[in-house]
Formats: sequence, structure tokens, C-alpha cells
Amino acid sequence: MTVLWVAAVIALACLNVIQFIMKKKRDGNLAYTADQLSYMLSRDSAGQILLPTDDHALKDLLVNINLFVENRQQISAQFAKTEQSMKRMLTNMSHDLKTPLTVILGYIEAIQSDPNMPEEERERLLGKLRQKTNELIQMINSFFDLAKLESEDKEIPITKVHMNDICKRNILHYYDVVQSKGFQAAIDIPDTPVYAQANEEALDRILQNLLSNAIQYGAAGKLIGLTLSYDERNIAITVWDRGKGISETDQQRVFERLYTLEESRNKAFQGSGLGLTITKRLTEKMGGTISVQSKPYERTAFTITLKRMTY
Repeated sequence: MTVLWVAAVIALACLNVIQFIMKKKRDGNLAYTADQLSYMLSRDSAGQILLPTDDHALKDLLVNINLFVENRQQISAQFAKTEQSMKRMLTNMSHDLKTPLTVILGYIEAIQSDPNMPEEERERLLGKLRQKTNELIQMINSFFDLAKLESEDKEIPITKVHMNDICKRNILHYYDVVQSKGFQAAIDIPDTPVYAQANEEALDRILQNLLSNAIQYGAAGKLIGLTLSYDERNIAITVWDRGKGISETDQQRVFERLYTLEESRNKAFQGSGLGLTITKRLTEKMGGTISVQSKPYERTAFTITLKRMTY
């Protein structure tokens, strides 16, 4: 009996020692993990906490900590990108608003400074003043439109839309401009009625942006095209031209907010840099996608893809 009691005491003592060693090791690992996490957070540095261990609970903790750190880095990078974009937006907004306002002020001063100005000249300047004021209003509206789209305040009701009619109506809207500029038009709209899940107002805005861009930046090729195609599940509208095109670098950023390099063609609203951004947001609101492919002086094409409705 004494032997059994002694063996039990020894076993219990060994167990306590083992538990003490394991606790000390876990405490050390937790302290190391806490130090590493504190270091990474204080310096906003990337990386992972690596710690060889057989402790399954600690392994799960490390996995989740590393996922948290990785997610935090992604959020931080996105915030930095957004902050930079906002700074660029404010800079461009101030420049884009200042330019037409300066012109408007010049017209007003010219009219006020010459009370004896001939009526014909006064009317001409008033016409210019009206034109610049309308451009300014359009530009301001584009800023508000994008703000509404990105804040989810603008609803885009989705209905069954006859895509053939939408395409024909919008290309006809630019018929006079195309003719006056000496463009050829390559229109491919099928006779079979094609319907999509979309919004007519949004589609009009999208096509007007793309067609006006194609006319403005495709002038060198003297050709503008619009193609409506479809399969069992999707429909695609492609607006294309044979102009100077878009570089590969700009193709990656052409839909960014206020990306206003000349090559980007993102100036549908008098240089505001919001035309293609709004086009992309509207397309996404309808559950669609937009893409661009460009080969200078051969084919620069913007393609909108939407879900087809067959019932």
C-alpha cells in the first residue's frame, strides 16, 4: 500500500512538473506572440508571426492573428489609396472648376467694362457666357452623380430593356455629329429582339459617354463602330474606333476616379475625369462589367456586358 501511495505521489509530482514546464513554455510563446504583434502594429509593418509549436490552440490563435494582420494591411493599403485618390480629386476639382469660372468672370468683366459695346458683340459674349456656365453646371453635376453612386444613395431600378432600341436611339443621337466630322459608321445591331436586365436611363448615360469619347478621341481613324451581340446568358455592347488608342498602362487605370491623362480618354465631362468612372459605376450597379482593349489606330473598344433576359 505504501509503495502504491509513493508511486502515486511521484506520478502526481511528475505531472505537476510537466504541466509547469508546458505552462511556462506556453506563457513564453504567448509573450513572444504579443511582443511580435505589438511590434507589427506599432510600425504598421507587414509579415506573419511564425512560431514552431505542437500546441493546437496556439496554432489556431496564430493563424487567426496572421489573418487579422493581413486583413489590416489590406484595409490600410486601400485607405492610403483612397486618401491619395481623394487628394487628387480635390486638386483636379479645384483646377477644373477654377478654369471655367475664370473664363466666365472674364466675359462678365468684358461686358461690364464697355457700356458702348455693339449689341452683336454683347450677344456673342453672352452666348459664350451661357455655354461656359452650362459646362460648369454639367461638371458639378457629374461630381454629385459620382458621389451618389459611390455612397449608395442613387437607386438604379432594374427592368427588362429592349437593347436594340437603346443602341439605335443612342447612335442616331450622334448621327449629325458623325456626318459633320466625316466619320464612317459601322453599326451591327441584330434584327432579333434582345433584352437585358438593365436601366434605360443608365444605359443612355453609358452609351453617350462611350460614343462621345469615341468621336473625340477616334478622330484620326474617321470610323466609329457600335456592335450589339449576345449568347444564351449575356449581351454585350461594344463601342469602338480606330483612333490613337490607349496605352497598356493607362488601360489598367482608365476607369479610376479622376484619372485625367490625355491618353486615358477619361474626359467625357469637360476634363472632369469622371466620365468613364461614372460609366463603370453605372454598369456595376446593373450587375454588369466593362472592359477595354486597345491597339492604336486599329481598334480601341469598350465593351459592356449585361445579363440577358429571354422571358
